[in-house]
Amino acid sequence: MDSLRGSKLRSFLTLLGIILSTTTLISVMSVIHGMDVFIANTASSMGNDGFRVLRVAFMGRPDPKAFLEAIRRNPELTRDEYAFVKEHATLVRDVAIQAQRGGKLSYHGDLVDGAIIMGASPNALGMSNTQVELGRMYTETEDQKHMAVVFIGADYKERFFPSADPLGKTIQIDGRPFEVVGVAKTKGSVFGQSQDNFVAVPDETYFKMYGAMKGISYNFSALQRDRLTEAQDEITALMRAFRHLRPNQTDNFSIMSSDSLVSAWDQLTGAIAAAAVGIVSVFMVVGGVVIMNIMLAVVSERTREIGVRKSVGARYQDILNQFLVESSMLAGCGGLIGVSISWMVALLVRNFTPVPMVLPLNAVVLGVVLSAAVGLFFGIYPARRAAKLDPIVALRSETS
Repeated sequence: MDSLRGSKLRSFLTLLGIILSTTTLISVMSVIHGMDVFIANTASSMGNDGFRVLRVAFMGRPDPKAFLEAIRRNPELTRDEYAFVKEHATLVRDVAIQAQRGGKLSYHGDLVDGAIIMGASPNALGMSNTQVELGRMYTETEDQKHMAVVFIGADYKERFFPSADPLGKTIQIDGRPFEVVGVAKTKGSVFGQSQDNFVAVPDETYFKMYGAMKGISYNFSALQRDRLTEAQDEITALMRAFRHLRPNQTDNFSIMSSDSLVSAWDQLTGAIAAAAVGIVSVFMVVGGVVIMNIMLAVVSERTREIGVRKSVGARYQDILNQFLVESSMLAGCGGLIGVSISWMVALLVRNFTPVPMVLPLNAVVLGVVLSAAVGLFFGIYPARRAAKLDPIVALRSETS
């Protein structure tokens, strides 16, 4: 440490490659970890036994041409199709339908344009892990009677009723009065998009207001987690039967489950991680070469010290260990600086951007250990060179 403090500028320039590589590695891992948390939360909203049927669902690398082709080929989901699937499905324990669109909300002159208006079965929100904070969810009876009741997200509770009880109050949805019967627990935001800016009304009420032509999806829960694939296969067969698809025709609908979502994300992050490893490897090698050159210079500068130590009994292993520890500590300090910079970057990104960046502990440990290992590896040659010096030659060389 005294040696590092004795030449601060040289130490910093020596560590620059290690600092950049550690910062890059930890920052990339933090972004991936933050995204993993988001994907896990999204997947958990379906449950480990849940899946959805949608008109189009693309996961993994986007393909605009394929997406447009799917939009052209896949017809909208319909209520008749949902009724057929619900009636004949035997491997699911829960079924729900939902649809959504943008709309206008207002309360006592306070207008919100572009709110998410959702029409859903009474059990649909429960299947997506939406919990009740105040009041209750609307009932099957209210759904069947097309009643004007609404379950609101936490954002609209805070906006319209910051210090009042919203239950029993009336808000306007596209100019129509709805009674608030419940409020959802806060879910927070992801990528800057709030998950609490929705209002849910009974699906029958929604279809009466807006029709049932667009935006419909079906939610399912398998009887058991280990029968999820069987349940998806059954729903696929029923959908194909309803649509009269021949065996040689591809599905003109999409099924998305938590497993498929996580699998698609793993494929994407695998490519990101591979690119990050390539970048980090270049930085690490450059940093290691710089450390080796600096340590060679240090050995030359401290030839007399090595000679004195050897003359008073220092062994080959003592000198070797001295310089290996010094090079490892030098690189380890660079790793710690990289960790600090990564932490500050993660803090700034998380607070000021929509990217869900989370600094994982294993990335911190990996960054420090890897940087120290690089210092150890590239410090072997200078350390061996120092340890092999003849004490008499070393003393004579320094004094001359």
